[in-house]
Formats: sequence, C-alpha cells, structure tokens
Amino acid sequence: MGRRWAQLLLAAVALVLAALGWLPNPGSNTQVQASAAAEDGASFKLTGRVVRVADGDTFTMLINGKQERIRMSSIDAPEVTKDRERPGQPMAQASRDALTRLISGKTISVQCFEQDRYERNICDVPLDDGMTANQKQVQAGMAWANMEKRGKFMRDSKLPDLEQQARGKRLGIWQEGKPVQPWVWRYQCWQKQQC
Repeated sequence: MGRRWAQLLLAAVALVLAALGWLPNPGSNTQVQASAAAEDGASFKLTGRVVRVADGDTFTMLINGKQERIRMSSIDAPEVTKDRERPGQPMAQASRDALTRLISGKTISVQCFEQDRYERNICDVPLDDGMTANQKQVQAGMAWANMEKRGKFMRDSKLPDLEQQARGKRLGIWQEGKPVQPWVWRYQCWQKQQC
C-alpha cells in the first residue's frame, strides 16, 4: 500500500508543478507516462500525432519530437510482406489502408498497457465515436480478435463478438473461405517456410 501512496503523491506533485508552469501541462500533446505506472503494470496514456501506419495493427506516433511505435492491443491484422522469406498475407494492404483512414495524420491519445519485446507500446486506440480503432478493425473484417495462446493477449471482451459479426457478413478477411490467422502465418510461413 505504501508504494501506491508514493505513486499517487508523486502524481499530485507533478500536477501542481505543471499548474505552476514548472513542468509541461499533462493536457497538452505531450507524453504522459509515469515510470512508476509502467513498473507496477498500470496503464499509461500517450498523446501525439500519427505519422506512419505500418500495417493494420501497428503505427508510429510523434510525441515531443520522438517517434513511438504503437502495437494495437487485442487484435492481429494480416501480415504485410517483410522480405523475400516473409511474404505477406491476403488483405494486408486493405487492412493497412483501413487503419490509415481511421487515424493517419491525426493527433490522438492512446491507452497503453505495456511495452513488448520490440519496445512497441501495446495500446487501445479510442476514437471520438466511443469505439476503439482496435474494435473498428475487427468489426470491418480487417483484423482478428487476437486469440493466440488461448487468448493470452485479449484485453477487450467485445472483440470476439465483433469478429463473429464480421465473419457472418463475410467482410474483409472473411471473404476468403478459411483465412489464416497471422500468428499461424508467422509460424508456418515465416518460421517453417511452408507458405
């Protein structure tokens, strides 16, 4: 309990210093990421402008002049071609284009949970309409609800239902008979070279 109180006190002091103009205002387009929150597994918020969309679930934000990579939580989009040994999946470009239309060039705030081994921030991407970009990608058939490792990476309980609805309507990736999940593609095609 003592550590939590210390974190709250630290946050309160930071807010007072920001109000006095001695620190950047957390409400501005700055990175708001308390290291204490990251250490204890609490979520953190990042705010910046989207400067690049790499694929249907990964993009880059510019925050205080620094580029931060964002990996959208709870979803997995079709893989784009990486190189000759790692070809892309069908619908990868369409998925990337759909995410580009949702967020490219916009200043957004994302709610993050952790960083992965590639130093990408794992985040939900709230939109003005009350949904997340994560949900929109799955709803449009542009990504799977990430059930890799028996749902270990699933944080949004709405996503499996949205995926079922997209399947039923045969949207996006569901136009194909049996699309291959990206986590299976990465293993079978990229690691085992059995594309």
